[in-house]
Amino acid sequence: MLRIIGGEQKGRRLKMIRDPKVRPMPAKLRATLFNIIMDKIPGSFCLDGFAGSGAVGLEALSRGAARVYFIEEYGPAVKIIRHNIERCGFQDRTRILQEEFNRAVIRLAKEKHKFDIIFIDPPYELLRERNPLKVVKKRGILKPEGFIVLRHFNKITPDLRLFERYRLVRCGDDVISFFRYYSDEKIKNNRENLLEGKGEKEKMGKEGENL
Repeated sequence: MLRIIGGEQKGRRLKMIRDPKVRPMPAKLRATLFNIIMDKIPGSFCLDGFAGSGAVGLEALSRGAARVYFIEEYGPAVKIIRHNIERCGFQDRTRILQEEFNRAVIRLAKEKHKFDIIFIDPPYELLRERNPLKVVKKRGILKPEGFIVLRHFNKITPDLRLFERYRLVRCGDDVISFFRYYSDEKIKNNRENLLEGKGEKEKMGKEGENL
């Protein structure tokens, strides 16, 4: 059973799609995530990528997010998201983009949208084949003080070169990595390390292991 955990819609049941293609974030992990970021949610503009049932984005709305855009390519999941939005009464604070994640990000960039919080919860195997962080960085849809929440399998290390991973949380096989833009000082230090003959990729890898 899927429910909203906190906020104005606390306890609201959500419809979930029973399909192996959709992997909802467990309630315990979702609660942990929102306990960490609760003070960043009110008034925020959020993107829920690979949205599935929409539970993460709806949780953000329940806790005071100003607006949430949902990206979901899979048709049956889009119907569930729409149903859950209507059940919560959030129609005027949401938008659904039914297309592949990269294409949706490109569309949003062309429309000049920027987000405070970007949630990315792709199928585990997708991170072995593609890099959703890359299109977010290239298209500049994250606000300067914003952050990215990426859920991934604990055996998969996401690309640590594009953004600074400043925190991670482990829960069973799941990991949530938090990313933000590098500060100017961080970029300067990275460049100095490159000049000293240390590869940037190696540097970022060691940094991630020490979190």
